[in-house]
Amino acid sequence: MKMDKIRTIIEGGGAVILPTETVYGLFAQALNEEAVNTVYRLKQRPRDKAMNLNVASLEQIKKFSQNPPHFLEKVYNRFMPGPLTIILKANKNVPFWVNSGLATVGFRVPNHEKTLRLISETGPLIGPSANISGEESGRKFTLLISQFPEKLEGFEDDKALTGIDSTILDLSGQKARILRQGAISREMIQKEIPEIEFED
Repeated sequence: MKMDKIRTIIEGGGAVILPTETVYGLFAQALNEEAVNTVYRLKQRPRDKAMNLNVASLEQIKKFSQNPPHFLEKVYNRFMPGPLTIILKANKNVPFWVNSGLATVGFRVPNHEKTLRLISETGPLIGPSANISGEESGRKFTLLISQFPEKLEGFEDDKALTGIDSTILDLSGQKARILRQGAISREMIQKEIPEIEFED
C-alpha cells in the first residue's frame, strides 16, 4: 500500500523522500514544472543550481542528451545503476526548469531496487539530496522528515545508504573531468574504460 501511495503522490506532481545507495533523495517528476518548483522550495535551493535527471535505462539517457561519447554504453554497463552521476550535453527534451537552461544535464541511476522501479514507472525524476540546501546530506529517515516544514511521504531504508555521495563525471567536453569525488574514483573509471581521456 505504501508504494502505491508514493507512486500516486509522484504522479500527482508531489515530492517524496526515497533512499538511494548513497543518501536519501527528494524525488519528483522532472517534466512537471510545478513539481520541480516544489522541490526547489522545500530544499530552499538556489534556482541557478541545476537538477539531475534520475532515469532507469541507457535509452532514457540517450533520449535527453546529444553527442554522447562512444564509450557511454561501457560507462553505463559498468557503473550504472550505482553511485555515479554523468554530465552530458543536453538536447531539446530537457526542460529549462531542470537544468537551469544550461547546455548540459546530469544523469543518475540510483542502485536501490524500489526507488529504481518507481523511476522506471513514473520517471524521469529529479532527486537531489533530501535536505535543506547547505545542510548535511540526509542518512536518517526520521531526522530528515522533521527537517521540512510540511509533512512528506517516503519510505525508510537507512541500512541501504553508504552516506558517500555519487561521483560526478563530466563527459560533455573533449576530455572527462571529475567535478565531485565520491564513491567511484578516477582510477576505477580508467581501469574499466581505458579509452576515457581525463583533463590533467
